[in-house]
Amino acid sequence: MAISLDIIIVNWNSGDQLKVCISSIGSAKQDGFILRDVIIVDNASTDDSLGGIDRLGVPVSIVRNSENRGFAAACNQGAALSASDYLLFLNPDTHLFENSLAVPVAFMERAENAKIGICGIQLIDESGEECLSYASFPDLGRFVIQATGLDRIYAGAENNKDKTISDNSGVLVVDQVIGAFFVVRKVVFEQLKGFDERFFVYFEEVDFSLRAHNNGWTSVCLTGAQCGHVGGGSSHQVKAARLFYSLRSRVLYGFKHFSLFSAMVLLVVTLVPELFSRLIFTFVRSAWSDFGHTVRGYSMWIKSLPATLGIAVGMRKSCNQDTKQ
Repeated sequence: MAISLDIIIVNWNSGDQLKVCISSIGSAKQDGFILRDVIIVDNASTDDSLGGIDRLGVPVSIVRNSENRGFAAACNQGAALSASDYLLFLNPDTHLFENSLAVPVAFMERAENAKIGICGIQLIDESGEECLSYASFPDLGRFVIQATGLDRIYAGAENNKDKTISDNSGVLVVDQVIGAFFVVRKVVFEQLKGFDERFFVYFEEVDFSLRAHNNGWTSVCLTGAQCGHVGGGSSHQVKAARLFYSLRSRVLYGFKHFSLFSAMVLLVVTLVPELFSRLIFTFVRSAWSDFGHTVRGYSMWIKSLPATLGIAVGMRKSCNQDTKQ
């Protein structure tokens, strides 16, 4: 039986980026596998991003949500419709190259790679430069450095170890690959019950990768295949909301995977030092629109705290129960 792949794309007002992405899928080699379907889960878009999608020469199924259910939930919706061996979660602000699909599928199919559950490839930005393609699992120290702005002062010194570098084999064993191009075995996705939908957006793939790691699966990044990635995508349209969900998901991740003490430290740092750090940096740069986005994002974040902490407690309890089993 031929190996099969389904591509799942979550769309929210992605405009022409979605059409570019879909068109590029048709140009990618499909050697050694069958691309059964491109499943687009639309989170109540109000633009014309879906217009003409079914006329681009690629097999497409569209799921239209009446409301924005969030990225994790929409990914799970798409995965539930798939009967293929592999799932590729692909951002609409990406575009594939000739080798983007065939190389990772062939790699995953090798007998010696049976315990590799997640595979990413090298991401390329608009200028043709290599951009962040994988990362280490975050810890409290990393979050504190980001929250206090030290990563900006030292120009990314903290993250240099996470930038993709080539090696002789072209195969890098990593903690997590960036979710813009995220190939996962369907059996792994089902074993882990998909993405945790309590992460509305952001950190859902980090959480998934950590759970996969804890269950004996390995993640790799292949430097011999590439995928274009604009970055930001539709989230650029709602900067305040993007900040809110980033802060919220970061704290939820901390309460789910850190010690209680570390999670509480993360919460405090996110609420106080990070707010002042962000405001100071926007003031220094005279970025007044960003100042407004920061204030609005933090207003949303503070108002959501009681509900967020309720979710965090539930996450912590479920995680503790899974550990005991």
